[in-house]
Amino acid sequence: MAKQNIKEELAKKAGAIKGEQPKEQVQIPEPEKQTPEPEKQVQISESDSDAMIISDSDKRVIRLLRADEIECRVSTINEKGLSLFLFKDARVDQRILDETFTPFGWKRTHQCIDGNLYCTVEIWDEEKGQWIAKQDVGTTSYSEKEKGQASDSFKRACFNWGLGRELYTAPFIWVPATKVNIQRQGDRYTTTNKFFVHSIGYNHQREISALVIINQNGQKVFELKQKPEQKQGQKTENKNQKPEKNSQRSEEQNRTQEDKNRKTEGKKQKPEEHPKTQEKTTSDKQFMLLEKELKRTGISMEAVLSRYHLTGVEQMTEDIYSRAMNGLKKTKDAA
Repeated sequence: MAKQNIKEELAKKAGAIKGEQPKEQVQIPEPEKQTPEPEKQVQISESDSDAMIISDSDKRVIRLLRADEIECRVSTINEKGLSLFLFKDARVDQRILDETFTPFGWKRTHQCIDGNLYCTVEIWDEEKGQWIAKQDVGTTSYSEKEKGQASDSFKRACFNWGLGRELYTAPFIWVPATKVNIQRQGDRYTTTNKFFVHSIGYNHQREISALVIINQNGQKVFELKQKPEQKQGQKTENKNQKPEKNSQRSEEQNRTQEDKNRKTEGKKQKPEEHPKTQEKTTSDKQFMLLEKELKRTGISMEAVLSRYHLTGVEQMTEDIYSRAMNGLKKTKDAA
């Protein structure tokens, strides 16, 4: 009897153990299936969003220069006054590159080619996974001997990336003798006045549309007031006010254009003379218009050549001529 009781107790314990085993097997796999999968999904989505932010930051447009980042320097000076030109320092370029692409997102290298020092500014492209490089050469000018070729080549390379490119749209800045202290030393004129950019404004084309320059005493010596931009709707309304006259003008223009085409066809018999005469007439007209603007503003041709680092009028290209004319049109009359 005692042996049977012992066997029955052992059988009951064994049955209890077998009954508990499936419960443990069911509970163990449940947390393994639930916990790891959602954690992986959250990590992937966060990394994707970070990648999107980095790629968007690489595509950011380089911002325009602030007034405190622009410096003024005397270009030409005489008894009637002086002209100024705007420039930026190399440290401004470094700061903007750090802000836009982070300090680890750009680099610069220098290379000497044919005795000239070149600078290459490279920016990391996250999407392409490679460095994008732009290069330019440095030059030393007579008015800026203290600036080395390394700094000049770096600034020119940054211009290729768009840093400070809006300075090329600056107007001719002429300060009359009544607003500046000019002294004569032998055959040359000098001044002890210093000039600063007080405020600057830009339009939608990233061009300078407003500018105020002051001296060291805070007195205003030059001002370019911002003109209100015309809306596209206003332009179309003015064009559509008199449609009949516009149509008549267009017909007359077509007729005159046909007459010009007939005349040019007769001149095509001498192909060697035609392009030469055409270049002379266009250049003469351009310089006549340039002289008129110089007389109106009171600015000398020497100031224009010094502004674009030219030694003679024959070096003026079409691009420089258009920029010079745009700057003169923004300048007030000499009177």
